[in-house]
Amino acid sequence: MLKSLKTYQLLFVRLILILAGIEFSIYLHKIKFVFAPIFGFLIVFFMIVELYFYVKNIILLYDKTISSIIQNDFTSDFSKHKSEKNDLFQLYDILKNKRNEQISKDIIYTSILNNIETGIVILQKQENDWNIFLMNDYFSSHFNVPKFSKWKYLKNQLPALCEIIDKDDFQEIKTAIDISINEQNSQTFVLQASRTEIFERDYYIVLLDSIQNVVEKKEKDAWINLMKVISHELLNSITPIRSICQNLQDLVEQDSLSTEDLEDIKNSVETMLRRSDHLQKFVEGYRKLAMLPSPKKQKTELQDLVQNCLQIMEPLFKRENIEIVNTISFNYLINADSQQIEQVLINLLTNAINALKNTAQKQISISAEAKENRTFIKITDNGNGIEKEIESKIFLPFFTTRNEGAGIGLTLSKNIIEAHGGYINYRNENGKTAFEICLIED
Repeated sequence: MLKSLKTYQLLFVRLILILAGIEFSIYLHKIKFVFAPIFGFLIVFFMIVELYFYVKNIILLYDKTISSIIQNDFTSDFSKHKSEKNDLFQLYDILKNKRNEQISKDIIYTSILNNIETGIVILQKQENDWNIFLMNDYFSSHFNVPKFSKWKYLKNQLPALCEIIDKDDFQEIKTAIDISINEQNSQTFVLQASRTEIFERDYYIVLLDSIQNVVEKKEKDAWINLMKVISHELLNSITPIRSICQNLQDLVEQDSLSTEDLEDIKNSVETMLRRSDHLQKFVEGYRKLAMLPSPKKQKTELQDLVQNCLQIMEPLFKRENIEIVNTISFNYLINADSQQIEQVLINLLTNAINALKNTAQKQISISAEAKENRTFIKITDNGNGIEKEIESKIFLPFFTTRNEGAGIGLTLSKNIIEAHGGYINYRNENGKTAFEICLIED
């Protein structure tokens, strides 16, 4: 705004000077100056020429700035005009900074994508054809394909992948696929593809993960977590036992033992026995997990199975003043090992009892439903729930938040249900803790 005002002022000054020049020429003519017409003409002419070039330069400068903005070309330097406070130059600088920021982000995002060990291809639809918008380095190197720009060229290199995508008409896909690389033995990959529209442009994102890499990573994470728990548990027992042994060694090296020393020895031995018993239970728990027998499946009525568990747990429910709401009213037939499923239900009910320790109105609900050849069993309690930071650890072996817990109940339950071909998961439902078992009928 300030610059526009200044420009108008300069134009106005020039017009005033031209009018003054004309007036001066008329004055010279009145006083009968001989060369008045020529002198007046030259003054007005030069001032009009100067005005023309001034206006022309302004128009050319504005035209260049607008053209740079339209063409997204920010290589021009208008820094010498910044002091003039022109809105157009300010707009140019803002767009230039945004452009540089976007380029920086694109470089960072591309670098991140290129360092991910997942094959990524992003396609962009143009008219009735697809072009490759982005292919990361891992995809190019792992599948040994150049970074094509056309979808049709990729189809020649990886027909197995492209046929599945073409077959589903570029819709959402999540499946396993076997791909042969350089005519070698085929490898299995997890294919995930999704379609999205951004600013009226159609994009198709393809992700490929090697199942072997996924499995190895999960196995490695599982072993690391398991070793953390085992080493923590062993150190908790071995450290005090070693300290006690050192103390006992000092005592027995004395020439004589007092009554107080004998009492110390007695207490030390008792402590060592307690820690040894704990280690024995720990190892026994590991043995249970490692040597879980295969389920002996047979048709069993779920209602009777649940009722048996509730009868076993009845004394605990009464002692803790817990209300049981059993909504299973139909006889669902499940194909399962009744003893193992009973163990799972007792483990979950025991966890629910412990979760209700500090709750006033205690309630445990049991429900079931059958749909799509699956039976879902849900056990819900209105306790304090599981803290967000430990949700991912509750099924880890030997992980527990209770001093007296062994940390194998949920792990054992998970292994039993998975051995049946089903799954067990946890979720928070309106502040209530819910464990759901899914059994798939054979």
